Amino acid sequence: MKKYFLPARETWESLCERPSGKKEEVHDTVMQIIGDICLKGDEALMRYSMKFDGIRPSPLKVTDEEIDRSSEMVPPSLKKAIETARRNIEKFHAAMIKSDPSVVTSVGIKCWRKSVPIEKVGLYIPGGSAPLFSTVLMLGIPARLAGCREIIICTPPDKNGMINPLILYTAGQLGIRNIYKVGGAQAIASMAFGTESIPRVYKIFGPGNLYVTAAKEIVMQYGVAIDMPAGPSEVLVIAGKDARPDFVAADLLSQAEHGADSQTVLLTDTAEIIEKVEDEIHKQLSFLPRKKIAEQSLANSMAVLLSSLDDCIRFSNIYAPEHLIINSPACRWLAEKVTNAGSVFIGEYSCESIGDYASGPNHTLPTNGYARSYSGLSVDSFSKQISFQEVTHDGIMALGTTVIEMAEAEQLAAHSNAVKIRF
Repeated sequence: MKKYFLPARETWESLCERPSGKKEEVHDTVMQIIGDICLKGDEALMRYSMKFDGIRPSPLKVTDEEIDRSSEMVPPSLKKAIETARRNIEKFHAAMIKSDPSVVTSVGIKCWRKSVPIEKVGLYIPGGSAPLFSTVLMLGIPARLAGCREIIICTPPDKNGMINPLILYTAGQLGIRNIYKVGGAQAIASMAFGTESIPRVYKIFGPGNLYVTAAKEIVMQYGVAIDMPAGPSEVLVIAGKDARPDFVAADLLSQAEHGADSQTVLLTDTAEIIEKVEDEIHKQLSFLPRKKIAEQSLANSMAVLLSSLDDCIRFSNIYAPEHLIINSPACRWLAEKVTNAGSVFIGEYSCESIGDYASGPNHTLPTNGYARSYSGLSVDSFSKQISFQEVTHDGIMALGTTVIEMAEAEQLAAHSNAVKIRF
């Protein structure tokens, strides 16, 4: 990890900038893929599947037999864990659904809003080195609660053309059976514009690598909604002087093993914490199967010593982390000062892993600083809000002169006349 000791406040913004990566190269490649799939549909899709995944899946759609058979490959203990997580995630998201009361804004004018599910949604589930079946829960549950009529999943197959049984089993438990064996930017393009086999959707959800992220950002320019802009996953840990170094190291490593481009940040007001956490990281790294990935991630990460925990919160609000862990006896007080974060974990026992899998809130969160303006996924993400208004004769008579005055000031005579004609 890079180390910074008491950096001047004017340098904080630059320290919080994420690595830019190879954006132009990725953008050009993804544009080519999207163009090909728009023009040639399944033929291009198969070509890119062979190029990137080494397989031409046939059929593209997972069969009902494959979904049903997946249950035999999941041990009972894991089925129980998935069910526990499903209940907690469903309970949290159901409780967050808002009612839409009507309001009388003036005499004779009643207004209200109605939440309507997005009819067709596409869920992208990464399935490479770590098949994220937990993401099926995090995306599928709020989509179901919202009432989306058509839910499809795209996820990359293995070298044998099969989807990981954990992904299939989890989707089956949620009643999602439209699953397609395709990954990468070609999956995003297929859901955005449709092919002979894969239906077009109205909004695309889910995390992915640089190419998936670029594809989502590009299709958004062509009228296809996405959940949020994104970048590599990240965690920021604020550790007070009493924080256990082994806990902090474990939290940093749990994020670092996601991918070589994941970023971990340690903030503290105690210099000894940095040294002790580094020692713990080296100890724990030796036991990790994904040690090399974690080491690459840590090389792009940083530990920062600041003068106080208040400064740690100020720095964190500039960084706007996807995950923020506050490990200090003053965690509750500090948490009140958080203005920018995807999800906040309060106290020494609140590790990010709990939120990633089973506590309830969604783990699909804004990264790359987008927590300054975006929220994590919820049922609202899978809905749209339509406003309604009903005006009576008394209402038009009471408010009409106000509208006429404003419309004529803007020199919109037809607007004014639409009121006058009703007088």
